[in-house]
Amino acid sequence: MPTPLNAAVVGTGFIGPVHIEALRRLNIPVVGVLGSSPEKSSNRAATLGVPRGYASFDELLADADAHVVHITSPNRFHYEQCRRALTAGKHVLCEKPLAMNASESADLVALAEKTKSVAAVCYNIRFYPLCLEMKERIAAGELGEIYHVTGSYVQDWLLYDTDFNWRVLAEEGGALRAVADIGTHWLDLVQSVTGLEVEEVCADLKTILPTRRKPKGSVETFQNKFNSAPATEPVAITTEDYGSVLLRFRGGARGVTAVSQVSAGRKNCVRLEIAGAKGALAWNSERPNELWFGRRDRPNELLVRDPALLSPSARRFTTYPGGHNEGFPDTFKQLFRAVYDFARKGDYQSPPNFPTFADGHREIVLCKAILQSHRQERWVKMEHHSG
Repeated sequence: MPTPLNAAVVGTGFIGPVHIEALRRLNIPVVGVLGSSPEKSSNRAATLGVPRGYASFDELLADADAHVVHITSPNRFHYEQCRRALTAGKHVLCEKPLAMNASESADLVALAEKTKSVAAVCYNIRFYPLCLEMKERIAAGELGEIYHVTGSYVQDWLLYDTDFNWRVLAEEGGALRAVADIGTHWLDLVQSVTGLEVEEVCADLKTILPTRRKPKGSVETFQNKFNSAPATEPVAITTEDYGSVLLRFRGGARGVTAVSQVSAGRKNCVRLEIAGAKGALAWNSERPNELWFGRRDRPNELLVRDPALLSPSARRFTTYPGGHNEGFPDTFKQLFRAVYDFARKGDYQSPPNFPTFADGHREIVLCKAILQSHRQERWVKMEHHSG
């Protein structure tokens, strides 16, 4: 019989409750939640219907009923919390970025291998069913040689100078913001789907709003639009609102992506198009249940998500029949399904079918190269497996 696993969630902002909802849909018990203070832990535990609000991270780690720790706290806490959870013998599922720099993420990769714990990073976009279908069809050779990939990830939640969140501050989220926060999702997706590996980058970044109005109080992600105008103070911003990145992949393929958090009307739009010798594929997260096939010598095709029409690997992570749409919340559920199934089996020598700490480290090394490229205004090669 599979080993039962319970979860504890660190973080009570936007994404923590998303994790809790997805876990419940999989019948995985959530035994406790940790907020930024004992009071917030207790209040959010009551609001979310979780049995326990931890007073501290130490208390969470001491809970023998918490087998998997979901880390959804602000970026600057990820490294220490991941490290301590692994050392305590817990499995870990961390929101991106895995750490604040490549030295920290490399250390976490090595520690995960040493402790033999399951260590995953929440690149959930991989688990849209039609993204899994793209991966399968490319692996089967349906596109032939990949020539180039294009795409973007754009949002508008930071469009105004009164839009503020801890993510805009370099000391809180890191020197990169739009690229690290959402661009890494696109970069992870394209590498996962195509099997290509980024070899070199050339980036151009821009801080469109160098001064923002900070509310005199905390603001949760995506919540500015619901708030009345609070008292504010000006804060200098150095992180980018927009970025474009040229990509060279190992083997010769090329790519380009754009990221923006100031694109009016785009709430959360991921676009990806892959051009190959035999055809092309395109997918858009605003229409996630449609996959476009481009043809040269016959009509184009549009596959509407239906498990009966998908490959076995994509069908495994598709819950609803055709005509019953699956979207953003389902990607977390399917990612967690993969992680928990892997943990229950306990065969850590088998290849994982989810993003690991090694993938999280790769994205941080990639961000390092992107930032260096922007600052030096030149192409920069990836430093693979380095700190």
